[in-house]
Amino acid sequence: MNEHTHVLVVGGGPAGSTAATLLAREGFQVILLERDQHPREHIGESLLPSILNVLDLIGAREKAEAHGFVKKWGGYLEWGEDTFEINFGDPAEPDQGYGFQVIRSEFDHLLIQHAETQGVDVRQNVRAAEVLFTDGRATSVRWTDTRDATRTGEISFDYLIDASGRAGLMATKYLGGRRYNEGFRNIAAYSYWTGTKQPKSGPPGAIQVAAVTDGWLWAIPLHDGTLSVGVVAHKQSFQARRDGGRTIEQVYADALAESPLVSDLIEHGTRVRPIQVEQDFSYICEESAGPGYFIAGDAASFLDPLLSTGVHLATFSATLASAGVSSILRGELAEQEVAEYYRGAYQTAYIRFLVLVSSLYLNYRGKKSLFWEAHEMSREDVGDGEVIKAFWNVVSGLEDLGDADSGASALVFSEMRRLIDVYFAKDSGRDDAWLATLPEDERRQVLDEVKPLVAPNEYALSEETALNGFYVRTTPHLALVRVGEQAAAVER
Repeated sequence: MNEHTHVLVVGGGPAGSTAATLLAREGFQVILLERDQHPREHIGESLLPSILNVLDLIGAREKAEAHGFVKKWGGYLEWGEDTFEINFGDPAEPDQGYGFQVIRSEFDHLLIQHAETQGVDVRQNVRAAEVLFTDGRATSVRWTDTRDATRTGEISFDYLIDASGRAGLMATKYLGGRRYNEGFRNIAAYSYWTGTKQPKSGPPGAIQVAAVTDGWLWAIPLHDGTLSVGVVAHKQSFQARRDGGRTIEQVYADALAESPLVSDLIEHGTRVRPIQVEQDFSYICEESAGPGYFIAGDAASFLDPLLSTGVHLATFSATLASAGVSSILRGELAEQEVAEYYRGAYQTAYIRFLVLVSSLYLNYRGKKSLFWEAHEMSREDVGDGEVIKAFWNVVSGLEDLGDADSGASALVFSEMRRLIDVYFAKDSGRDDAWLATLPEDERRQVLDEVKPLVAPNEYALSEETALNGFYVRTTPHLALVRVGEQAAAVER
């Protein structure tokens, strides 16, 4: 069976469902292939406030609110000698400023069902087996029914959005793989508990995070009364314990026992699920867009889960890709410039969060273990590019201001300094001495560029929060717009 569609989306997680819904709401024909049947299990339960903008964009906010997910107003961290809260908003203003703690099987199911109501042709239990190319351009996909291998077909498309998750259809089969950040090749072991105490530290619904000798722990309250509890360790640390004769269950229990914060929560609780393991966090596909395709979500990158950025990066990339494809299909922008922008913007967003995560790891006071030492990344680990070079200079402590010439580099320097000054200052308060040394025009440029990161829930949806010279316009049509230009609406 051969078919054609404007856009083929591979993968029905948050990235795929978001992209498919946005494009269908623009009037394009969209087919979504999902190899599994929802609801299906997935990790990544703690969502940042940017999810509210996504749900508003796709018209699913009311459904998500009605589902009863725990509202997450921030986080609480016990990090070495430091404890601090992260506050997203004010619970007295109930319509904004929060994320969600979700059971991902339910959240992802909600999104893919919503996509179908918006006109997306959703096909579950269908695996994208092969991408076909014409003169180097992705033009069609061959698929197989996962329940009946005799049922196959081919779908041609104008554009492919690969949201195939960590399986990474394009990256692993056709683009030469991904670049992993060796310092973040971590392992997470997690399970679910009942009969636990409700977290009292931090703002309402806060994720609880605690550093331990060989890694860190999370505890996430969920709306069904369970508590998601996980341990993250560098794979070398984890394997060293396993080689010493400890079972996965024992490694997990050892880590939980080391944290008074988590031990107190589960003191009278019962673990109700087998321990599950995920590994090899933090990678990026540097060719995230090309002729006929865009790669979004975990298919393009994944970052250490410390700051709960998985669904944020997934839906952020889906929004950028959908806006770009919409503009291309309507003739507003050329494919090449959209692809170039997407690659740069996505990598910049990824590196920004990498800086934040790394700053926490590198400022864990008294770090002695293999886990913490493993996160001292080498130049070879982070690769090339202005933003990445700036990141290297920051985490290595060089802080050579001569490398802060460009806006992108200045942004990374500024954000690292801001985070350290706010959370790890020694008698410096919240002052940013480095920023004060810049000339006024450069300081203003840095502040303008940092703004989307300091307030990530603004989500590059306005000229003020533009990323790399473009922003997403949502009315009268979804579009990618250059800063300083008012793109004309194209009537269809």
